[in-house]
Amino acid sequence: MTATAPKVAPTPIRRTMKNLRWWILGWALFAGILNYMDRSAISIAAPELIADLGLTRTDIGLLGTVFSWTYAFSQLPAGFLVDKLGARRMYFIAIAGWSIATAIMAFGTKLWHFVTFRALLGLMEAPNGPASAKLTADWFPRSERGQATAIWDSGSKWGPAVAPPVLTFFLITFGWQSIFVFLGVIGVVLAVAFYMFYRMPEEHRRVSEEELAHIKSESDIEANSNTKASWISLFKHRQVWGMMAGFFCVIWIWNIFIVFLPLYLQDAHGVTIAGTGILAAIPYIGAAVLGITGGWLMTRYTKRSGRDSLTAKRYFMSGAAIVAGILVVLIPYLPTLPLALGVMTLALGFVATMQAAAWAMPGDIVPRNQIASVGAIQNFGGYFGGAFAPLLTGVLYDATGSYTPSFVIGGIIASLAAVAYTVLVRKPITATAPAK
Repeated sequence: MTATAPKVAPTPIRRTMKNLRWWILGWALFAGILNYMDRSAISIAAPELIADLGLTRTDIGLLGTVFSWTYAFSQLPAGFLVDKLGARRMYFIAIAGWSIATAIMAFGTKLWHFVTFRALLGLMEAPNGPASAKLTADWFPRSERGQATAIWDSGSKWGPAVAPPVLTFFLITFGWQSIFVFLGVIGVVLAVAFYMFYRMPEEHRRVSEEELAHIKSESDIEANSNTKASWISLFKHRQVWGMMAGFFCVIWIWNIFIVFLPLYLQDAHGVTIAGTGILAAIPYIGAAVLGITGGWLMTRYTKRSGRDSLTAKRYFMSGAAIVAGILVVLIPYLPTLPLALGVMTLALGFVATMQAAAWAMPGDIVPRNQIASVGAIQNFGGYFGGAFAPLLTGVLYDATGSYTPSFVIGGIIASLAAVAYTVLVRKPITATAPAK
């Protein structure tokens, strides 16, 4: 009787995906789209909330301000937690949390209900930007991060672009409550799917050896480019304050559009609610395309100019800030709706370019393991100051019956971003203090 050799299990074939990092980036893009659909849903529902519940435009502005303030203060722990826990866990917690916060808005009947729900939404949406910046740093070499950041950041434009036609359909067909239920369900599904699929590059079964080597190709340069500073000491550096001030100027004008664009079209140009569903999407579609184009141009400029990545971003953002400011001031003085939409689209396109560059900038300022923290601090500064924009816009409209003062103030503030980035953000942060 002859002994038979034990059967050896065949080695499983590793099925890789070509350019997996760009597929991973797609998750961040989709999360950003949903994130901004959720936060802009209140502007779509606003006409019915005003009619059904007796809210005023000042109340609608207050809801935008409450979200922004909560969102701003939540940035600080959110960035720290993303750096500590990683993008996978924080994305899951955030997406599931903000989806639940959105869904329960369907049960609101009083102003304080919506104030509470919007505060919860701000709390849970806070990790999205820092987590996306962390994901980009984990999956892309530094030379590709400008383009990658522009793509996931375009979700902040695609979301408001998709929201008007889709959510207006739900508003007209099923009522304003259906808007929030629909978004909540989609978000919970996304949260679970992302958690099941996402891993770090070294742990992902679908990443090829060639792509992994490409992702790590600039790690030595990055490791030697700056030294990690303690979290609290980041506030001692003028670069951080410059990024906060610059982003405040960007978010101020962005918040006006996010909260009041549909109402502006209806009040200033007589657009119907159904018409708003299409027209309100146009500026954001243009902004998304122009923002991605700006990121591509910024990447090419950096490679061809011989300038370092930080300097290239500063030049781009300063120029975009001045042009955006001028365009925003012009909007209320334009005589026709098509002309106003065209200028609005260009203005938001330059704002989109600034946002993408701002989110890529932390990678030029601090090491990879602090990118989420610095991005969150920047976002805190932007939304803390920018939170006043929707409230002031509502108050000024209720007092004057016009959006002109708000656009003039917004244009001036937007252009001041050039000063912040030119004067304060000049070089990376270097420190010898141990991290805390």
